[in-house]
Amino acid sequence: MEIFITGIGTEVGKTVCSAILTAYYKADYWKPVQSGDLHYTDSMKIREWAGEDVILHPETYRLQRAASPHQSAAEEGLSIRLSDFRLPETSHPLVIEGAGGLMVPLSDDALMIDLIAELNIPVALVIRNYLGCINHTLLSMAALAQCQIPIKHLILNGSFPPDTERIILHHTAKETSIIRIPDMENPDRESINNTAKKIIIENYEY
Repeated sequence: MEIFITGIGTEVGKTVCSAILTAYYKADYWKPVQSGDLHYTDSMKIREWAGEDVILHPETYRLQRAASPHQSAAEEGLSIRLSDFRLPETSHPLVIEGAGGLMVPLSDDALMIDLIAELNIPVALVIRNYLGCINHTLLSMAALAQCQIPIKHLILNGSFPPDTERIILHHTAKETSIIRIPDMENPDRESINNTAKKIIIENYEY
C-alpha cells in the first residue's frame, strides 16, 4: 500500500495527518522534497510523533530555503527533475508527504501534481476549515480528476461547519473514503498514536 499525502494548500496539517496514517498503517515514511527547516524536518517530526521504529526513507532533495521548491532549488543552482524520484523499495506500507498543495512548482516545467502522476499512486487529500476551503477543495479534486489520480482518502482535519462539510462530501467521489482527524494543537507521540488507534475509515452516505 502506497499513498501520497497532499493538501488543499499550505498549513492544513499534512505532517500531522501523515504521522497518524504512518502509525495507523504501520508504514514507512518518505518526504521526497524538504524545502527549508533542515534543523527540524518533517521526517524528524514523523519519528518524534509516530515512533522511533518508523523507517524513514531519505529525501531526494533537501533544500536550505523555506520557500517553494523551485525557488529553493534555483538558489542552490539545482533543477528538480521528475526523473530523479524513485519510490523507496520496502515490503511495508508507504506514506509519502508532498510539499504544499498540488500546484506547488518543483521546477519551471513540473508541479507537485506531476510528481504524484509520475509516481502513479493514489492520494489522501487533507482539508482544513477556513474561508475559501470549499473552493480550494473542489479545485484540488478537479485537478486530480483531470490527471486521473484517484483520491483514496479525504481527510477532514479538525472541525467543520455542517454546511461546509456537506458541500465538500457531496462533491466527493463514491470510491473515496472519509477520515476525520480531531484538532491537535500540540501533537506528540501519545496523542498521535491514540488518534491512529481510533481512526474510522468511512464511506460517505450519499
